[in-house]
Amino acid sequence: MLISQKLINWYQVHKRDLPWRHTNDPYNILLSEMILQQTRVDQGISYYYKFIERFPNIEDLAKADEQEVLRLWQGLGYYSRARNLLHTAQFIVSEYNGEFPKEYKKLLALKGVGDYTAAAIASHAFDLNYAVVDGNVYRFLARYFAIEEAIDSSKGKKLFKNIANDLLDKQRPGLHNQAIMEFGALHCKPQNPKCTNCPFMENCQAFADKKIDLLPIKKGKTKIRNRYFNYFIVQNTKKEISMKKRTEKDVWFNLYDFPLIETLTHLSELELFETNAAEMIFNSVNYTIKNIFPIQVHLLSHQKLHLRFIEIDLVSENLTEKFRNYSFEEIEKLPLPRPIDQFLSGFSK
Repeated sequence: MLISQKLINWYQVHKRDLPWRHTNDPYNILLSEMILQQTRVDQGISYYYKFIERFPNIEDLAKADEQEVLRLWQGLGYYSRARNLLHTAQFIVSEYNGEFPKEYKKLLALKGVGDYTAAAIASHAFDLNYAVVDGNVYRFLARYFAIEEAIDSSKGKKLFKNIANDLLDKQRPGLHNQAIMEFGALHCKPQNPKCTNCPFMENCQAFADKKIDLLPIKKGKTKIRNRYFNYFIVQNTKKEISMKKRTEKDVWFNLYDFPLIETLTHLSELELFETNAAEMIFNSVNYTIKNIFPIQVHLLSHQKLHLRFIEIDLVSENLTEKFRNYSFEEIEKLPLPRPIDQFLSGFSK
């Protein structure tokens, strides 16, 4: 039996009931794939429903304000995905009159759409013969064929893409792609794969060679960068909080956070308040330090953020015009980084 047919047979019995599998609308598929690029399925489902409810079609999303889109996306991280999603919706409406292009190269040209997402839309929405290659597919192919070429090398990417396209069921490309990804996600898992109950066990080369735990191979891990964020929660006499929009091309671009001093290492409170950056923020205003919270760590893909929150009460003045004061009701409408949102949820109003 062909590999593809075995995958489809397994899929029809074991597949999860996911909302985007009940449609071939390219907008729904784009939305689901954008969400799932860096997100687990169980976490992404609620966001998918929220977006579909608020923006039922691509025309509705194209009219949206970026701040609202970022607010809906809040908690998913990798916010460039949300900005790319909005940009792509606006582009399709303006350039294609709201109709998704059916050509693979035109899909690939959309902002935030790479080989994998373009192949997913092409095959699921338009039944075109393009194989998806994601982490699940890499893992299954690497193990089945005992491929030791690194999946993050140029040579490896080309090799796996060619193999995936060779295996693709040309009559049912969308179904095949769903099946191979689901098999990798649920059966041929990174840890504790279900090898002893696997329809491919007899022909799986990695199983025969006892290399399941060694494949797939990556060239190397990206070094984690440590960053030290010292946040000041500054309240004026009206109990408003000073915040600003992050406009630098950095983490959490276009989200809102508190006055911040980033340092190269951990500084004591005394050292921190003696920096030029602290002088620039407080600019001789009268304030009292109300509370200094324990340092917490927030992990991003290649960064470890060491976050310290320092609660400040202003006696009368406001901070410099660089910051704006927001009531708690106004803050609830702002897109916030996850650790800022989590801090405020437990903050005494």
